[in-house]
This record gives sequence, C-alpha cells and structure tokens, in this order.
Amino acid sequence: MKRHAQTLTALTVLSLSPSLVFAHSATGTGLGAGLLHPLMGADHLLAMLAIGIWAALQQGSLRLAIPGAFMLALLAGFGLALSGFALPMVEAGIALSVLLLGIVITATVRLPASAALALSTCFALFHGFAHGHEASGSLATFAFGFMASSAALHLSGAVIAQKLRSLPALTRSLGAAIAASGLWLLG
Repeated sequence: MKRHAQTLTALTVLSLSPSLVFAHSATGTGLGAGLLHPLMGADHLLAMLAIGIWAALQQGSLRLAIPGAFMLALLAGFGLALSGFALPMVEAGIALSVLLLGIVITATVRLPASAALALSTCFALFHGFAHGHEASGSLATFAFGFMASSAALHLSGAVIAQKLRSLPALTRSLGAAIAASGLWLLG
C-alpha cells in the first residue's frame, strides 16, 4: 500500500510542476528528442499513462484496441502537423484529454467499443499533432522515438492498473488526480 501511495504522490507532484507541464520545448533532435518528448511534459506523460490504465480496466479486445487505435491516430496526428494542416486548440485538446481520461478512470466508465475508440483516437490526434509540430532532426527517428515512449507509457499504465486491481479505490483516486491535473492544465 505504501508503494501505491508513493506512485500516486509522485504522479501528482509531477503533474503540478510548472516547468514540466507542457513538453513543447527543445529536447535535442531525432531519436533522442522523440524518446524524451512524451516524458518531458506532464500533459503527454499523464495522458499516455491514463490510456494504459483505462484500457486495462476494459473487457476483452478493448484492452489492446484502445492503445492500438491511440498509437495509429498518434502517428496520423504527427503526419497532419508535418503536412501543414492547421489543427485548432491543440493544447486545449491535450489538456482536455488528460481531464476526460482521468474522469473515465475515476468513474470506471466502460463505453461502447465505438465510443471508446473514437475518444482515444480523437485524443491521440492532438498529441500526435503536438509531437509533429515539435519534431526536429530526422523525422523518422523522432517518430520512432515518441511512438516507442508512448507505447512504453501505455504499458506502464496497464501495469499500474493491474497492480491496483485489488485496490479499486486507489485506482479511482489515481484517476481523480489525473483529472485534477487535466483541469489545472485547462486553466
């Protein structure tokens, strides 16, 4: 139980650190920048973990379909940014994703498959667009880097959810902390 409380505390402190809120700053180029981008801002970090947690709370094939759809849409959003497409309110979309993912975890929401996949796809487009907007160096290695980090964060979120399966109140509390972070990001 102490370890779970430490994880929750660390995520909360990280999400409230103003210098780490948004990942959109120079972190190098190419693979290194791509690997670090999802890890350097609480907005991306919390959303990626939340996707993994939320997916792990689902039944059957949605456990893999949610992060899978997210990853494909993440790459699509990246491509949209590189093509010069103008996606409005990217930061607000990212913050809203953190808020809503926190809410669905807190409420242990099980949406119909089509709604869950649409929601995760929509969120991923904003995150991927932000990654594309900040891409530097080799675009292919940058994309590989942020995709690898995102997948690792999804997996980490799923592991957290599995470890907390016998402690649903703690899972809901973690979801509430994520939602509160999203609300703060919107402010």
